[in-house]
Amino acid sequence: MAGQLPPDAWRLDLLHADLFQKYSKDPSLFRLEVEERVRRGVSTVFVDEVQRIPALLDEIHGLIERTPVRFLLTGSSARKLKRGGANLLAGRAAVLPLHPLVVQEHGESFDLERALRIGALPAVVSSNDADARSLLADYANTYLREEIQAEALVRNLGGFARFLDVAAAQSGELLNASSVGRDAALPGRTVSEYFSILEDTLLGLRLEAWRKSVRARLVAHPRFYLFDTGVTNALNRRLTAEVDPITRGRLFEQWLVLECRRLLDYARSEARLFFWRTNTGAEVDLLVEKHGKLRGAIEIKTARRIGTSDLSGLRSFSAENPGVPTFLVTPSAEPHRLGDSLVTNWRDFLAQFREWL
Repeated sequence: MAGQLPPDAWRLDLLHADLFQKYSKDPSLFRLEVEERVRRGVSTVFVDEVQRIPALLDEIHGLIERTPVRFLLTGSSARKLKRGGANLLAGRAAVLPLHPLVVQEHGESFDLERALRIGALPAVVSSNDADARSLLADYANTYLREEIQAEALVRNLGGFARFLDVAAAQSGELLNASSVGRDAALPGRTVSEYFSILEDTLLGLRLEAWRKSVRARLVAHPRFYLFDTGVTNALNRRLTAEVDPITRGRLFEQWLVLECRRLLDYARSEARLFFWRTNTGAEVDLLVEKHGKLRGAIEIKTARRIGTSDLSGLRSFSAENPGVPTFLVTPSAEPHRLGDSLVTNWRDFLAQFREWL
């Protein structure tokens, strides 16, 4: 982002200890310095890791009212700000989530198999494989376990580390706090709080179950996906392992669901994502709903040969929800009809998905 700022921009990174100490002691210094830089022609101020000093938001609020300066504020989480009663600039700021790279940001260099292995974090994507693995291992062991604690989001670092291991192993499965708690030796209430932390820090996606009744949706177990396939592999300690067919299938599903979520957020769309599952175990991986209408039901598979047995979940869904278009998405299939469903590759499906947004 810094490379795309206008030439007259002023950039501050609150990870720098000297800046953090200075503005923590006297937030008004920030206001005075911005006012002086505006007089000298600065039009844009970019503050990174703004959540570290919530009091700066009051100063920024006043500067927005009195000066023409534009502020770009980034941070790893609004959770700390919300809980501390910070000024969130309601009505004066647009909130935009920043995700790992989407396919278009990779350009022609996008490689699906590499994305399944190392994910889409910008620094990782631009590195060679050895450096990418090192970055992911450091990220999983340092940021996810220690930085979250440093932000005072958790106190029990050991318990949170155990939780992360279990959450990574179960990424994409139904979220059951009691089950995860047993595996991580933690109370279910603590596990639920930890999952909420991952969501608030954009490190996880909760995919709700779809039901015709909103009340039924609220009581159904959701699925939970970690935010990046590379980080999932790092937490599961399989960055250098051969990817077996079952693991590849789970990673492809995770990647496609996350890609859809990223595109939805960047389009600021009113569409929503769900999955579908019956009490008897029939399920569909992804549903897209907009304005009360289901736009598509999507099953995600990696098998080289697709047969009618792979459509069982879609057939069960169609029996209850006739008229909804159904898709079976694979890494490389040429589009063709199988029964009432369109079998297609991920590129063609994502083109269709963008039309729904």
